[in-house]
Amino acid sequence: MSNLPFGFGPPDPDRRDENDQSGESGQQSGSDPFSQLGQMLSQLGQMLSQAGQSSGPVNYDLAKQIALQRLANENTGSRIGFSSSDKGGDAKSAVHDSAHLAELWLDAATTLPAGAVSTQVWSAKDWVEQTLPTWQRLCDPVARQVSAAWTGALPEEAKQAAGPLLSMVNQMGGMAFGSQLGNALAQLGSDVLTSTEIGLPLGPEATSALLPANIEKFTEGLERPSSEVLVFLAAREAAHQRLFAHAPWLRQRLLDTVEEFAHGITVDTAAIEQLATQIDPSNPASIEEAMSSGLLEPQTSPEQQAALTRLETLLALVEGWVDVVVADAIGDRLPGAEALRETLRRRRASGGPAEQTFATLVGLELRPRKLRAAAALWQMVGDRHGMAARDGLWAHPDLMPTTDDIDAPKEFAERLGQQEHADMDPMAELLRTEQAEQAAHDEHVGQGDEQSNDSTGDSNTEHGGENDDDSGTGGGSAR
Repeated sequence: MSNLPFGFGPPDPDRRDENDQSGESGQQSGSDPFSQLGQMLSQLGQMLSQAGQSSGPVNYDLAKQIALQRLANENTGSRIGFSSSDKGGDAKSAVHDSAHLAELWLDAATTLPAGAVSTQVWSAKDWVEQTLPTWQRLCDPVARQVSAAWTGALPEEAKQAAGPLLSMVNQMGGMAFGSQLGNALAQLGSDVLTSTEIGLPLGPEATSALLPANIEKFTEGLERPSSEVLVFLAAREAAHQRLFAHAPWLRQRLLDTVEEFAHGITVDTAAIEQLATQIDPSNPASIEEAMSSGLLEPQTSPEQQAALTRLETLLALVEGWVDVVVADAIGDRLPGAEALRETLRRRRASGGPAEQTFATLVGLELRPRKLRAAAALWQMVGDRHGMAARDGLWAHPDLMPTTDDIDAPKEFAERLGQQEHADMDPMAELLRTEQAEQAAHDEHVGQGDEQSNDSTGDSNTEHGGENDDDSGTGGGSAR
């Protein structure tokens, strides 16, 4: 993997600079051993205090605290048609107007009805707070498996020798994970444009959200009116919400696939032994540096690679569908729509903070090639068979295109055409297949019961014959 999974990222340089500059006499503290010892003990006490607040594999309290601290100086307003000091007034009105217009245009481009019941204006801090529960679902399986893998790989004698220290190390590991997540969330929160930009339903269900301050930064240099950019992004957010609302299996399938990847994480025992020589229990910083050194980089198993491929394919299908539907909805209504569409594609291709963060957390990159190929597939299906057939494929996961289908969209579209000529609705065909399988199963069970009844009948006949003989013998004897 080109990116280290969650918990194995390099130390954050900003945080290191903050640590190096802590205190009013940072340089003097490095030369004064007593001052350095006091600072170290104070830091250890703070870490242990924080560690006791979280019993999970990731200290989410620390992650949230770090993220919000880094975003504290962010300007939460925007100049998109309103004063930066009036977030609750003009900002909300501009976002709501754009979302309403986007929904009207989308009604003609997809059979899926509106999925959001509310549209909100978020700051970067709002984004962190609102999406943290979903990040917890994504990060917990990976972090838990990583912690269990490297702790379980320790020799038994090493575990006994460590004793209570091992629990402390686990807590500090949770803090290291929390620190990494907090820094990643701060970076991501200051860059994302909508709640669904990375293709995952991170926010609350049925809630559209746009971040005007980040959209303002994104708009700079595009040479497009800010209102045009806002409507285009509102359409993408609304399209995501329609998909996640009316494909109820999709949200859970994405999260389950991340868990499948996490369950396959293994750690090299030799790396554990080498790591043990680098950890100084009296120096908390050495634990975080050792865990971030790359020594514990997990091996990618075939099962994990399969899970990553499925996740990558599903994310590409989501983004490809949104890309096509929004392009159809916007049409010629926005003069710069095609330029904005290409800008967002390049934003993905350049590996922005969203993709980098997700790659760090689960070891996955959403390759632009798959994104463009998936968009081409949805475009071809819609052109040949109509948007009802295109959108109907989201009704059940078994109807979805596979990775091979994305690479060969023409063949996939032809198969759908053959189904249409046979007057087969995909969902109805799936139902008929399930009914046929159930009927075959019932028939098999029925045959088994019939054979059992025949055997019982034969047995009864034979038994009855014996009774007749007995009766005859008895009668003869009587006579």
